[in-house]
Amino acid sequence: MSTGRSGQRGQSIIRPTIRSNSHPGSRGPVRTFLRTVDGVPIDAAYDPGAAAPGAPAIVVAHGFTGDLERPHVRRVASALARYGAVVTFSFRGHGASGGRSTVGDREVEDLAAAVAWARELGHSRVATVGFSMGGSVVLRHAARHHADAHPDAVVSVSSPARWFYRGTAPMRRLHWLVLRPEGRLVGRYGLRTRIDHRTWDPVPPSPTESVPLIAPTPLLIVHGDQDGYFPLDHPRMLAHAAPDAELWLEPGMGHAEHASDEALLARIGAWVVSHAGDLGPGPGH
Repeated sequence: MSTGRSGQRGQSIIRPTIRSNSHPGSRGPVRTFLRTVDGVPIDAAYDPGAAAPGAPAIVVAHGFTGDLERPHVRRVASALARYGAVVTFSFRGHGASGGRSTVGDREVEDLAAAVAWARELGHSRVATVGFSMGGSVVLRHAARHHADAHPDAVVSVSSPARWFYRGTAPMRRLHWLVLRPEGRLVGRYGLRTRIDHRTWDPVPPSPTESVPLIAPTPLLIVHGDQDGYFPLDHPRMLAHAAPDAELWLEPGMGHAEHASDEALLARIGAWVVSHAGDLGPGPGH
């Protein structure tokens, strides 16, 4: 597979699973494949949303075993489309994207391609909003990417703070899924997620090591006090490592997209609009 630059696109198609309530005169919805710097084709979709022209683009990074067509991802995208244009994509090894999942390592390149695409579509302001695995990816991405692939604001929901955590039953099951051959078969055929059998080499910087490098980009950390995967020491570690970040500890909230209700998504959308930078021209302006 040939290697192309981040944001390079392949064939474009429109699929009926992606719908838009865009304002009159805006760019319509687009479905395409992006190509990452390491040559992986990434299934991606753009919805211009219902916000006013000049609103930011919001790039949604889903959790492990999700993809852009999953109902919980579409629900998040629909809620955020009231606050800006929305780019959704499937991480490598998920859905129609190519490659195999590295569970948060090389996925940074997938997000970089999606952010660069949002810029190519004409958005001067781009925010990233990630959930669980995607929450760790948006943190690492913001810490290392610059120029056209750098976000103007970052929201991380239900992210781990450190790697190899096995302190909860759901995380022990996830390690079985990723590390055992029979687990990867369950992932492939039961969860539509193709998992790379290779271990990380080298181990990427952890979210806690990454967050100090994000400033001065605005950062919001969101975590539920009923999260069954990562207890509250995880968001507190992240916030301690990034004292300029804003921390929301949500009473009664569980984990990631499934636990993010409409009210929380509305608050996240409003935060993005107020923190993603000065209002600039949107597509076609």
